[in-house]
Amino acid sequence: MARNLRHLGFLALICASLSISGAAVIRPINDAHRSAALEIFVPTDGSFGSLEEAYEALRTFQILGVEKSPEISHATCPVVVEKLGSSSFIPKDLFHALRVNSILGCQIDSRTFEDVASKLQAVIKDANSLLDFHYAVGGLLHIKDYGINVALLDTDGTFHSIKALSQSDGRWRYDSNSAESSTYAAGIALETLAGVVSLADKEVDQSKIGIVEHDIVKLFDSIKSYAWLNVDDDTLYFDEKHIDASEYKGPLTTSASVVRGVTAFAEVASGRLNIPSDKMLGLAKFFLSIGIPGSTKDLFNQIESLSCLENNRVSIPLILSLPSMVFSLTTRDQLKVEVTTVLGSAAPPLTVSLVQAFRSDSKDTPVMENQELQFDSENTIHYLDIIPLKLDVGKYKLMFEISLHDPENINTYATGGHTSVMAFITGSIKIDKAEIGIFDSDPGNSETLQKLDLSRDSTLSLAANHLQKLHLSFHLTTPLGHHFKPHQVFLKLRHETNVEHIFVMESSARQFKIVLDFLGLVEKIYYLSGKYEIELTVGDAAMENSFLQALGHIELDLPEPPEKAARPPPLPVDPYSRFGPKQEIAHIFRSAERRPPKELSLAFLALTFLPFVGFLIGLMRLGVNLKSFPSSAVPAAFSTLFHAGIAAALLLYVLFWLKLDLFTTLKVLGFLGVFLVFVGHRTLSHHASATAKLKSS
Repeated sequence: MARNLRHLGFLALICASLSISGAAVIRPINDAHRSAALEIFVPTDGSFGSLEEAYEALRTFQILGVEKSPEISHATCPVVVEKLGSSSFIPKDLFHALRVNSILGCQIDSRTFEDVASKLQAVIKDANSLLDFHYAVGGLLHIKDYGINVALLDTDGTFHSIKALSQSDGRWRYDSNSAESSTYAAGIALETLAGVVSLADKEVDQSKIGIVEHDIVKLFDSIKSYAWLNVDDDTLYFDEKHIDASEYKGPLTTSASVVRGVTAFAEVASGRLNIPSDKMLGLAKFFLSIGIPGSTKDLFNQIESLSCLENNRVSIPLILSLPSMVFSLTTRDQLKVEVTTVLGSAAPPLTVSLVQAFRSDSKDTPVMENQELQFDSENTIHYLDIIPLKLDVGKYKLMFEISLHDPENINTYATGGHTSVMAFITGSIKIDKAEIGIFDSDPGNSETLQKLDLSRDSTLSLAANHLQKLHLSFHLTTPLGHHFKPHQVFLKLRHETNVEHIFVMESSARQFKIVLDFLGLVEKIYYLSGKYEIELTVGDAAMENSFLQALGHIELDLPEPPEKAARPPPLPVDPYSRFGPKQEIAHIFRSAERRPPKELSLAFLALTFLPFVGFLIGLMRLGVNLKSFPSSAVPAAFSTLFHAGIAAALLLYVLFWLKLDLFTTLKVLGFLGVFLVFVGHRTLSHHASATAKLKSS
């Protein structure tokens, strides 16, 4: 599983960021990385998720020269002060808090630093894992920068404890109980040992330094290259092997750890480490070939590793890059080359030579050799005019060599051997001797062919039947008069029903020619007679005047298709067509039914009022009066509400008749019925009580 994880992680890292056919396009750090850092490292209310994330963002901003927001200091410094002043601590938290403070410069007194230093000294004394040593020693190094005395109590013992975790192949174990060693752990161990040497109160035994230098040499024996991806093998990286999947870090993180450790140890070693400069250059190319990583962790590892390589005591890589990979013969472009450090700083005085240039289709024979580039000191660009070189259009592999002027810089800078770069030389292709015509069986005479001017639109009109043939030919010539063979030469016939047929034109005898025998094509074009639009497509990356041009149309008269002949495929449906206007729907309504006469309807309305009139007459005959209406306030109120509720019920019936639906009416009637029951009960209770008192008296 770990092996598959390594391969998947490596492919995800480089294949998504590289599109390489022969040599990687490598550029030093530029403004694109600065913009990416501002987009990737985004704090929430001025703070990051942890102090480790805060340091990665701040350190990346510091290296790239990006101004940090004041809100980050205001939000992060209180967390730093809290971590450093806490009585309970975790070495990892102290380490990250001290790293963040080294950039932000929070207000922390020397007493706090002394307390933290004593805690870290105690951690070193009891440490039994590589990470505990790393956090404690790294924290003490940051405290030392503030002038606090943090000399290790037992330098030799600490050095020996860390060295005891090393393996014969240059890798390290995380602790004595670990069954497997790690390349990533080797980088941490080297960085920690460098810190131990820096914190020592006396000089460390040089024999111990020499043993670690030998381990570094063994570690670099396991470095890997891109050769298995058909990429130039001067791009190098470190990766884990035979390690548990949960501890696998990936090539970028692993390589970054080794670079930090090796460059840190080189600073404290008395002599120069025996590491070939080509390997340091190969590591630099690896970090730059990634492009711009998409995660905060990967971007931090890339930028900090390049910062370590920018100024180290092993070899400072010099990066040769081309501002543009395309050169036009039409605009007489110059071949321009930049040589800088990995972060884009100026290189020492040097000379760039174009050693060889190969065409992509003839890699064995160089078309040009040994051309020295001129240097523009104002723009710090090395340039070469390509017009006198008589290079024709096409794709080229350019081999460059860097020569330092000062011999003393040879051991300081890594230039590598030959640096190969892929480039395109473009130009305007001449199109001539274009002819088109219809003939019967054998190729026609000159009288049957029409001349074509492919530099302008054409309204050609042709006609043919299934016994005839269509002939089309033309010549393509480069600016130097050579035959040019583009990547794409297509002839397209589009029927009036939008059925298309594409034919590839082949090159023969220094011309492109196609003969369409309609008798042999009737099945392919589905026996579709009618009008066909003719389009010619000629395109290539090196051809500045690539074109897709309509030549006119041809009217084909083909025989009727046999019964079992293939039918044209259905035309592709435009996915956006479903958002267009729909067909109008014509509704057919039922005819209105016959209604009774208006007079009959009015008469029926009058009849509906008769019961109400009878009700009023009955009340009058019964002698209805208000003599028994309660006089007391509370009974009178309930009686009034009762009669009002009855009136509301009658009004509800009227509204139901005019506008309300049945469900709304029932809901209102339910609430009104409960109200009437309550007030009616109180009213009738009072009336019964008053009647009983009257009878008893």
